[in-house]
Amino acid sequence: MIAIRNTSILLSMLTLLVAVPKVSGQEEGSSPWSIGSEILTSYIWRGTRQGSGPHVQPAIEYSTGSFSAGAWSSFDFQGYEEVDLWFAFDLPGGFTVGMQDYYLPILPYFDYRAADGSHAFEVNLDFSWENVWLSANCVVNEAGGIGSYGGDLYFEGGISFEYFSVFLGAGNGWHTSSARFNACNIGLEVGDEIVITDRFTVPVTGQLVFNPDREQLLLAVGFTF
Repeated sequence: MIAIRNTSILLSMLTLLVAVPKVSGQEEGSSPWSIGSEILTSYIWRGTRQGSGPHVQPAIEYSTGSFSAGAWSSFDFQGYEEVDLWFAFDLPGGFTVGMQDYYLPILPYFDYRAADGSHAFEVNLDFSWENVWLSANCVVNEAGGIGSYGGDLYFEGGISFEYFSVFLGAGNGWHTSSARFNACNIGLEVGDEIVITDRFTVPVTGQLVFNPDREQLLLAVGFTF
């Protein structure tokens, strides 16, 4: 399951989670709404593959001033589907705070019980400065249906260089096989563009991820439209 876009809600965009980039405002006369979609060879969320095979990830976003909110989804062709809602506020000093609701449509929407609930609510705090980003995230509730323990933590940091980015993430709860705190998301990300016409290009992102907790090496490529 991803993060509002952001290994957390926002910065996990850098980990192939979100197809529409976060916007803090809009030019006068432009729409506050944006839409987009990404096609991935594999959906990797915080070092763990979700579903199987290629995924399609549509997203819609509303942004005005320092506030943004949206809906994001991921589905493969084998029965996996996820639909997340999120909101975020830009704060001074490069900080962003927000919350994401993770939900799987195979579960009843209005089930919020700890034993078999269908929603995991996560608080997100992100910081970015020049080419460095940091993210701290905490799931606040137990929801057995979707797999959260309550108090699930995830921290990530990364650095962007001219042609690539590197990142390191660690967490506990539903992020690791034993639920104990461990590194789970070490990766390299490379971006490029495919030129279709003089006025139309398709951004492409490739990501190589190693998960020390599960001892897995994963590779995914995403095309954004």
